[in-house]
Amino acid sequence: MKNILLLASLLLLAACTGKPQGIEPVADFQAEKYLGRWYEIARLDHRFERGLENITAHYSLREDGGIRVKNRGFHQQDGEWKEAEAKAYFVGQRDVAHLKVSFFGPFYSSYIVFALDDDYQHALVTSSKKKYLWILSRSPEMDKTTLDALREKARSLGFAVDKLIYVDHRQQ
Repeated sequence: MKNILLLASLLLLAACTGKPQGIEPVADFQAEKYLGRWYEIARLDHRFERGLENITAHYSLREDGGIRVKNRGFHQQDGEWKEAEAKAYFVGQRDVAHLKVSFFGPFYSSYIVFALDDDYQHALVTSSKKKYLWILSRSPEMDKTTLDALREKARSLGFAVDKLIYVDHRQQ
């Protein structure tokens, strides 16, 4: 019985750090180039960011070789900034953009960069399920051509881009 519970727990944890069908992380990924500030341009709705605008993520190196993730957004209704900090580690090789991230305790979920331009200015990110999608940019605005191309790529891979929430980055 103990072995069955252990196996079930391992399978559950693996599912949380797995990849959605048809999604491949960026290869030849350079974490050092990905570090720094990213602006959330659009996302699929989920409870962790509901009601937030002006959302940014800041990535930096941790002393243990992982990546520190600091998310920040302004909650319109509460009139205050919300922050969350996490730690992330590569699931496999450091040159493949598939990480596991934890905002609380020993629980991890996937962080998969599956589209990224050569200059590390725009990215598409998902988790272990296609119900999560983020369009990120190094600047708070994205030109229509780039946004349309990223939306089309996500749509072609089965994401519900018609349900995207576009983030307002005007100052509070």
